[in-house]
Amino acid sequence: MTTRGFGHLYIETHDWAGAVAFWQSLGYELEFETDHHSGQLRNPAGGPSVFLAEQSLEDPLATELYLEADVDYQVPPGVTVVSPFRDTHWGTKVMIIQDPDGHRFRVEAPVQ
Repeated sequence: MTTRGFGHLYIETHDWAGAVAFWQSLGYELEFETDHHSGQLRNPAGGPSVFLAEQSLEDPLATELYLEADVDYQVPPGVTVVSPFRDTHWGTKVMIIQDPDGHRFRVEAPVQ
């Protein structure tokens, strides 16, 4: 099984309003917002969505690329699994894989 391409880009920010304004200036529209300064933006032209999450000024910021997979996804031979699938609080399961240079990516799949 292969992945189905990029699902979304997860970006942490110290400035929720500024980050939303930045992505809106690039043509993205706010699809939904939570009550704790996070939410998803989508470009009407298509492509992966952007999920923004505000973090405390004391916290370092992360950017993560999520690949989409089917519920029965199996890791191909030679791909390093850093963390196996774990259920998320938003109703999916996510695993972390690593390329030969040490870059980490998240693979997200539905829960059976």
